[in-house]
Amino acid sequence: MPAQRVKFYQTGSFVVGNRLLAADDRSVQSDAARSNAITSGHRACQGCGEALGARFVLDAAMRATGGKLVAVNATGCLEVFSTPFPESSWRVPWLHSLFGNAPAVAAGVAAALRAQGRTDIRVIGQGGDGGTVDIGFACLSGMFERNDDVLFVCYDNEAYMNTGVQRSGATPPAARTATTDAVGPEPGNAFGQGKNAPLIALAHDIPYVATATVADLRDLEYKVDRAMRVRGARYLHVLVPCPLGWGSESSATIRIARLATESGLFPVWEAEHGTITAATPIRHRVPVEEYLRPQKRYAHLFRPEPHRDVLDRIQAIADRNIARFGLLPGASDE
Repeated sequence: MPAQRVKFYQTGSFVVGNRLLAADDRSVQSDAARSNAITSGHRACQGCGEALGARFVLDAAMRATGGKLVAVNATGCLEVFSTPFPESSWRVPWLHSLFGNAPAVAAGVAAALRAQGRTDIRVIGQGGDGGTVDIGFACLSGMFERNDDVLFVCYDNEAYMNTGVQRSGATPPAARTATTDAVGPEPGNAFGQGKNAPLIALAHDIPYVATATVADLRDLEYKVDRAMRVRGARYLHVLVPCPLGWGSESSATIRIARLATESGLFPVWEAEHGTITAATPIRHRVPVEEYLRPQKRYAHLFRPEPHRDVLDRIQAIADRNIARFGLLPGASDE
């Protein structure tokens, strides 16, 4: 039988069915002509923040470039669950690189296109925090230094989820992973380790750096669109909760990502050429405990009773972020 066009009745919001807004104000996902860059049938876990983030990032980039886009993907969860041989969920030109060289491969693709005079085709590199913050870090810094015309996106789920939830350089303090057990006098990941990739990208003075989460998908779409309107090296760091590795409910992914920002542990901001130009203010501040409690990776901090000393150290990190980025009225870094 012929295909039947779906009639939407939802109005007054930004959801898929909204057709009352002006075209420029509609989200990418509410456009019936969206590219659906990563389609159904992949093997991601239920509630996977990375699958959601990648869909919004790639669809927004496809709209911004008129469909002229090449994606380079590091090894990791996103690659494994979307391309089990011989299948693929990708509906964009897509290239799988090694775990550690996605920024270099993306830069090579951009250079090859430039040599062909194809400046109309844009390039995105993408990977998880393991392939970005750790294994691919040298290649990423080189891409920034050369100012290669690539947008690199890190989908940060704060551990090596694909290989068994091992600690990465983006794993937060006190979090339980397979390699930072919740045992001993200081259980979980050690304080003072790891690295802040967005701030390191900022220090390279590249044209555009931003952070985002899957809790604010319109903001994520905006930042992808903004990045694709800029030439040169760009970096987008997206927080994507992982129900499996974080020990959270699959239905709580958006809520937990929102709590990460509202507690101050994951500040959302954007910068141009080494200067922060905007930061998303916290609308309803919550203590860090409200963010930590729903995650089993922090369960050891609350039993048999709350570990006040550790929770206070984590709260201090959130307070410093709030002051540094001015996330509350009157808050500033002294």
